[in-house]
Amino acid sequence: MPPVPGQQAYPEPAWTPETGAPPTAEDFARRRQIRPPDPVATVGFRAVINKTGLVKLPPGRHEQELRRDIEMVRRNFGGLRQVTVVNPKGGAGKTVAILLLAMTFGQKRGGYVLAWDNNETQGTLGMRAQQDFHSRTVRDMLRDLGQFQGAHGRVGDLSQYVRSQGEGMFDVLASDESATGGEMLTASAFAELREVVSRFYKLIFVDTGNNVRAQNWQAAMDATDQLVVTMSARNDSAETAARMLDHLEQSGRQRLVRQAVTVVSMPPSRKEIDLPAIQQHFAARTRAVLLAPYERLIDSGEPIRYSGLSSATRDAWLKIAASVAEGL
Repeated sequence: MPPVPGQQAYPEPAWTPETGAPPTAEDFARRRQIRPPDPVATVGFRAVINKTGLVKLPPGRHEQELRRDIEMVRRNFGGLRQVTVVNPKGGAGKTVAILLLAMTFGQKRGGYVLAWDNNETQGTLGMRAQQDFHSRTVRDMLRDLGQFQGAHGRVGDLSQYVRSQGEGMFDVLASDESATGGEMLTASAFAELREVVSRFYKLIFVDTGNNVRAQNWQAAMDATDQLVVTMSARNDSAETAARMLDHLEQSGRQRLVRQAVTVVSMPPSRKEIDLPAIQQHFAARTRAVLLAPYERLIDSGEPIRYSGLSSATRDAWLKIAASVAEGL
């Protein structure tokens, strides 16, 4: 039959028994596949030019890198993953790293992200996070774990113990905020808590204390999929981290060390810091060494909001998050 005027003809070879099996719906669907559109710049000067409608400029190198980093953060990890942030020295940026990683994954990937303060006693994650309608901590949840046993416990029940971070798109499980809160957490306590939260979250970021011999610190290491080593750009902070890596290697966790991501937080001034030596040492021991720029909001000690961060800080932590995601 000749084609109807105004319509395009799509000739197909006639099927005969000699040609083999008849075509399937999948064969037909493949004909409709559309080539993805050429990428167009959406940020920066190129985006401004594109809005004129006169030309369509492709994204520049910076935007291409941002897109690749976002794609890495959004990839399917194939199940629950735990990222543990470590450095036995106080002031090494562990809590900030936990919050900014959880914020970045929450913003770029979506919910089901938990930031968990696994300090053996008093921790600061709950203080730097946004407050919620309650002030319950990990000890309250540990006391009430019975309501989550077996098939019991729903995500609505869990909201009594975790603190929603609103625009950050993640939740916080805070540690005891009292300096005299009670006994140290055990390895079994960590395992019981993790079994419960793993039902509700796909990605767990675990903050750690300063005692590598503590049972809950060791339990967190055993459950870790990706290690993140943080430090300030100071020799004492870096040396403490290096000695901790020695401890992990001596305890049979060499692979965890080799696959680790090192994050160096920069001070407001680069004077009197030996950054090249720090980068060289940890580049030889871990998978990646990345710098986190100085951010006044972070240095203030106040609760951190993603929208209040500078674009340079957000981009840097997106790069760090992409490196973490690569190991998951």
